[in-house]
Amino acid sequence: SFLQTLADGQGKEIDRETGTLIVARPGKFSWDIHPQSAGANKGAGQLMVSDGKNLWFYDRDLDQVTVKPVDAALSATPAMLLSGTVDVRKNFTLTPAGNREGLDWVLVEPAGTDADFKDALFGFSGGDLKRMILEDKLGQTATIVFDHIERNVPVAPPDVSFTPPKGADVIGTPRK
Repeated sequence: SFLQTLADGQGKEIDRETGTLIVARPGKFSWDIHPQSAGANKGAGQLMVSDGKNLWFYDRDLDQVTVKPVDAALSATPAMLLSGTVDVRKNFTLTPAGNREGLDWVLVEPAGTDADFKDALFGFSGGDLKRMILEDKLGQTATIVFDHIERNVPVAPPDVSFTPPKGADVIGTPRK
């Protein structure tokens, strides 16, 4: 599970969300996000799922699903990096970034321009990813703090698969 905050270019928090991340390597993940702001709908938020063939993005607020074949989707999203969908050394530059706040940091910079983030810091403790700090191309910074981490536990196939909800608009054609 995680807490994600988003800050504008001046460092002011503009959004706060919670969620869960499930990763089944290679290439499968579920990234489920729920807004925490006042007035947010209880069933609001986004869900991104890679089933190994397709990348599904479900916007609950719009009741809209976008689907692309994994290899046609942006290859440089943090979730894809964590799931082993992409070749890390080929698609990113990794640089040790020291130790602070009790974490060992690695700077991750996309090699190409098609990434959805400018750069990211990954903070590890005892081999567990505890924090990610991502700066987007607009100068906003997302900080994701992970807790309740479980490694090497079985992942049920339904946890990393997706079927569009009945009545949702679907954009794109899934690969069979």
